[in-house]
Amino acid sequence: MSEPARAVKLSCRNLWKIYGPQAASYGATGKLPAGERAEIRQQLQATNHLAAVIDASFDVHVGEIFVIMGLSGSGKSTLVRCLSRLVEPTSGEVLLDGDDLLKATAPQLIELRRRAMGMVFQNFGLLPHLTVLDNEAFPREMIELVGLHGRERSFPHQLSGGQQQRVGIARSLAVGPALWFLDEPFSALDPLIRRQMQDEFLRLQRMLHKTIVFITHDILEAFRLADRIAIMREGEVIQIGRPADIVLNPADGYVAEFTEDVPLMRIISAGDLVRAGHIAAKANGHFADHVPESTKLEDLVPRLAAGAAGFAVDGEDGRPMGGFEAAAVFDVLSRDRQRRKGR
Repeated sequence: MSEPARAVKLSCRNLWKIYGPQAASYGATGKLPAGERAEIRQQLQATNHLAAVIDASFDVHVGEIFVIMGLSGSGKSTLVRCLSRLVEPTSGEVLLDGDDLLKATAPQLIELRRRAMGMVFQNFGLLPHLTVLDNEAFPREMIELVGLHGRERSFPHQLSGGQQQRVGIARSLAVGPALWFLDEPFSALDPLIRRQMQDEFLRLQRMLHKTIVFITHDILEAFRLADRIAIMREGEVIQIGRPADIVLNPADGYVAEFTEDVPLMRIISAGDLVRAGHIAAKANGHFADHVPESTKLEDLVPRLAAGAAGFAVDGEDGRPMGGFEAAAVFDVLSRDRQRRKGR
């Protein structure tokens, strides 16, 4: 089943960020085949230049969580800073609602950041001498939105790491931005708190429907949060796709190795099985059990054990998408076991 096209909020076109004494002379290279990108990288290294972002192009759709991930040094944080112009790109285009941000004047950029963009970073960036209310400096309903009711008069040192990041999240939402940048926002947190903050982030997104660019080096975090993922390596975006597509069809050996520890049952959703035509064709369409398309397969296993023969799947709008039989889930489970056995 084909999905309706979603409007584009942010477009990145042939974006480069090069550091070095003559960076500008390398910047107007435009779109290049993968082989030529490698040659350019070698040329830059030979002349004491560094290509932090190489010819990056992608769209971020309205209401989407677009995760950019990669190992340390892959260029992901530099890329998101180029998108927001906290770092000036060497060349390319960044289009917000069709307008090129790289052509915006300093006053225009300040205004855009005030009303159109929210930003959250790894370090919470709170002012230690101000209370929660003063750090946020906006109405109390935003404090309640992020679960800090009752802590308005607390100072940062009186808050846990998760609570401090909630203040940072609330502050970034103060102006009601349509576009939200988050750069490794949970990486400084303990694992349990990190999981709780991921839950909180997803809860906020269900309520607010922001367009989000989220940076992480954590593969499981990326696959849990993302609508789509862009994987970076040495400044290049090497694959973009939905989590299930990336795990099932990695672009190369690097992506396959990068994702080998991701359990398929946690990544593949009911909607993914419906979208696979050969599975949807098996379904008789009369299953009593209805599940949302976002339901992960691991959550269906108990219902299968209780005797469910299959599932009817409903889309985000509540309309039926199709269905699949129990055997489709067991096929994925078997594939996951074989995949892990072959490592």
